[in-house]
Amino acid sequence: MKALTDLVRDVVDFPRPGIMFKDITPLLADADAFGACIDALCAPWQGLGIGAVCGIESRGFIFGAAMARALGAGFVPLRKAGKLPPPIVGVDYGLEYGHDRLEIGTQALSPGERVILVDDVLATGGTLEAGRRLVERLGAEVLGASVVIELAGLQGRAKWSGAAPLHALIGG
Repeated sequence: MKALTDLVRDVVDFPRPGIMFKDITPLLADADAFGACIDALCAPWQGLGIGAVCGIESRGFIFGAAMARALGAGFVPLRKAGKLPPPIVGVDYGLEYGHDRLEIGTQALSPGERVILVDDVLATGGTLEAGRRLVERLGAEVLGASVVIELAGLQGRAKWSGAAPLHALIGG
């Protein structure tokens, strides 16, 4: 099996000039590497009674659904604006190259439910922090987050609430 880092391809100036896109398609296509990735993403959360894994649209869905299955938890998608039927709640946030909005169905989580967040890349931290705020608006308890890739130079970890662990597999 190739190392996970060897299966992430850098794409220069995508989706905009100045952005270095992390293409995870080769990692997803390698069954052994994908399985190892899911196992590693789940490792910090084993035995903690996770009720739901909240995956951030869109690539967080891929990892989040597999993690939910491995952890014996439910999967809850955090969607971009206009993708969920009402009633929903949402939060606006900034990206390294613009602004966006995440939404969740108001009945998707129960108050006090133990939740982890998952996304593919932690860049400036806006998306992950928005996910945390959104889940907490429903009264769920965010135990932490897992990401496949952390772009440490963008200092996204600084935006993450210090009260919950943040687990990254690949630095970059």
